[in-house]
Amino acid sequence: MFAQFGKKDKIKMAHITAFKGLVYNPEKIKDFGDVCTPPYDVISKDEQNEFYEKHPNNIIRLILGKPEPGDTEKVNAHSRAAEFFKQWQSDKMLIQDTKPAIYFTSVDFMDNKGHALTRYGMIVRVGLEPFEKGIILPHEKTFSKVKTERLNLMKVCHANFSPIFSLFSDPGNQVVRRLKSHSDRPADMTFVDTKGLSQKMWRVTDETVTHEITRMMADKILYIADGHHRYETALNYRKWASENLPGFSENHSANYVMMYLSSMDEPGLTIFPAHRLVSGLPDSKLNGFMEKAGAFFDTDTFPFTAENREQVSSDFMLGLESGQSGNAIGVCLKNISEFYLLKVKPGVMEKLFSHEIPPALRELDVTILTHLIFMEILGFDQAMLDSEEMMSYQSNIRPAVNSVLNSECKAAFILNPTRIEQVRRVAREGLIMPRKSTYFYPKVITGQAIHKLE
Repeated sequence: MFAQFGKKDKIKMAHITAFKGLVYNPEKIKDFGDVCTPPYDVISKDEQNEFYEKHPNNIIRLILGKPEPGDTEKVNAHSRAAEFFKQWQSDKMLIQDTKPAIYFTSVDFMDNKGHALTRYGMIVRVGLEPFEKGIILPHEKTFSKVKTERLNLMKVCHANFSPIFSLFSDPGNQVVRRLKSHSDRPADMTFVDTKGLSQKMWRVTDETVTHEITRMMADKILYIADGHHRYETALNYRKWASENLPGFSENHSANYVMMYLSSMDEPGLTIFPAHRLVSGLPDSKLNGFMEKAGAFFDTDTFPFTAENREQVSSDFMLGLESGQSGNAIGVCLKNISEFYLLKVKPGVMEKLFSHEIPPALRELDVTILTHLIFMEILGFDQAMLDSEEMMSYQSNIRPAVNSVLNSECKAAFILNPTRIEQVRRVAREGLIMPRKSTYFYPKVITGQAIHKLE
């Protein structure tokens, strides 16, 4: 269940280069906020419709097209995306840069405590490596259905539309500091996205700088933060291209993938929690849950009334945060006027799971929730864990709690965010976290650059 990948290859290194990106034409697009979106997998149906209405050349038509009546295996949302992509290039709506560039970006945002932050990153071309080489590492599980759907899109469009979000270690932030020295001029792309976040992008084309960045990054391990499905799809596309595209060689663009890279030591790197909202569980499963939990957890109880609920809710949240250095999980149950804070008893995880789960995973709150609470106490199987009808996710604690108080779901399990050092340890040991263990915020915007695979 917890297959390990190989250690870092001592000969091969991460191959990171500038590239000639395909970009929106500023002479035709007056506001880049009209055409850029978040990644396809965080866009709701309502948001998809809004992006369709926002601009006829919004990139939503490429990354998340709409099905239409009469669609077939050959005529469908993917084939329409390919037609849009071809037409937009023909119309010069999308134009290819003439010089290879590293696309240096910044995004200004507020964290969930109201602190103003800026995250810097760079969009580059990265040589594909199988995970076994230990050069590019995952940390979360993927699902084959999603990879098949994305591969079908790539087969007809031959492009990376959205960069994969990956991390690297750079304690002195030397890479970002070097790129910042070339961004003391107006950005090539500036806009406010639909979330109200300020987005900027600078092309860095000076060959001295881009080659220096390539050298600085050569000994780095890259950790995929967001976009595991897209990375594995890129590997699958390379295999397909090698078997089906004439003239395929080691220099073909399909040997590379577009990535957004940010330093693990970047002050603006932020991970939100992914709280679990349970809806489809039978009442019989939840009855007596707290009594069963008592065998494994020490419990702090926060009773509330309609009059003091807000204050007690705040105390509950503070209690959860104060337990962040250990293991603390918050629980809110439908029709029960109490919040609970569960702290796993010493030795419980080792006693139950020492032969099944490696230490780096046993220490994670999300592992305790998944294996001890969901599977051991509540009797979930893997199908239930993966069911969208059973489980949904929320990164903000107040809406998560309110969804239970308003009877929109039956239970909310509240987590502290996974820490970046935990992500690093799990990935370095070649392990895989449970699904939705991390929520890196903000998501990397789609539309600042496109990497063509032809």
